Amino acid sequence: MAEIRQIETNHSKKREMDLIHEHNKKYKFFHDITGVAMKVYNKYHYGLLESAYEAALKYLLKEDGHKVEQQKCLPIYWDDIQLDQTYRMDLVIDENIIAELKSIAHIDTPHRRQLWNYMNLTHIQYGMIINFSPNGVYAEWYHRDENTGDIDKIKLM
Repeated sequence: MAEIRQIETNHSKKREMDLIHEHNKKYKFFHDITGVAMKVYNKYHYGLLESAYEAALKYLLKEDGHKVEQQKCLPIYWDDIQLDQTYRMDLVIDENIIAELKSIAHIDTPHRRQLWNYMNLTHIQYGMIINFSPNGVYAEWYHRDENTGDIDKIKLM
């Protein structure tokens, strides 16, 4: 009986590890983009304007084969009427990831809300905040459910 429980436990652990591996593989692109941001930080360190980090990150991501749109306009509409206001998303990567960059001490709720609003207005599925802070690169990763519009924070396991 103990042998059967041990086999079941081993099978359960293997399945759990497989699920963790699948989850991490699904969101690997977040890890990869954050790694490129760390490369930028290691070269420039803290203290530059957000636009300098943005230009370097765009360059390196394009070198890696990504399609990158910088300061992409996001028009605002009232029903069918385009208003005089537009927002600018820092980077849109591969047409399905919004990257909002910061160069501040720490990320706070208004910074997250900015990203979440962009994700909701565009229906883009993935978003990330990358902060080039005094203590290094800090990144938060988000997924927007296309059916419900719910936005959840993603963590690698």
